[in-house]
Amino acid sequence: MDNVVQPTKVPHSLIEDALAIVLGTLMVSFGVMMLKQAGALTGSTAGIAFLISYLTHLSFGSAFFLINLPFYWLAVRRMGWEFTIKTFCAVGLVSLFTHLHPMFIHFSALNPFYATLFGNVVMGIGFIVLFRHKASLGGINILALWLQDRIGLRAGKLQMAVDTCVVLASLFVVSLPILLASIAGAVILNLIIAMNHRPGRYMV
Repeated sequence: MDNVVQPTKVPHSLIEDALAIVLGTLMVSFGVMMLKQAGALTGSTAGIAFLISYLTHLSFGSAFFLINLPFYWLAVRRMGWEFTIKTFCAVGLVSLFTHLHPMFIHFSALNPFYATLFGNVVMGIGFIVLFRHKASLGGINILALWLQDRIGLRAGKLQMAVDTCVVLASLFVVSLPILLASIAGAVILNLIIAMNHRPGRYMV
C-alpha cells in the first residue's frame, strides 16, 4: 500500500493575520453601513449596538465598542490572550471603519430590502475571514466560538437563535417590512457562518 502523505499544517503568519483582520473588518463595517443607511438591523452584539444608536445619540461605532468591553474577560479566560487581542483589534477597527465609510461613500438611492440582505452577505463573509484567523467581533461571537470548541455546537446555530431574538425585540424600533428584511438578513448571515465555519472544516 502506498504511503499517504498527510498535509502539513502551516500556521498563519503575523502579517497574514493582520491583513485578514483589516480585510474582514472592512467587509463587516461596509455591511453595517448598508444596514445603517437602510434603517435596518441585524442580530448579536451589533444588533444591540444598532438599537442603541437608533434610540440615542450614541453612534453605532461607539455603542459597539462599549458593549463588547465586558466580554473580553471571558475571551481571556476561555480563548487566550492571542484571540482576545485580535478580537479587541477587530472590534476597534469595525468601530473606526463605520465612522470612516460614510465620509467616502453614500448611497443616494438604496433599496432597503436589497441593502439589508446584501449587507448581511458581506458581513457574513467578513466574519468567516476573521474566524479563520482566530479573531471575532466579541460579544455573542466569543460565546458562540467557545461553545463550538467546547461542546461542538456550531457557532452559526447559536448565533441564529440569539440574533432572531434580538431582531424580534426591535419590533417597536423599525417598521414591519424592515423588521422582516432584518430577520431574513440575520438568517442569511448565520447560514453563511454555519456552512463555512465548523470543527474540522479547515486545517488551520
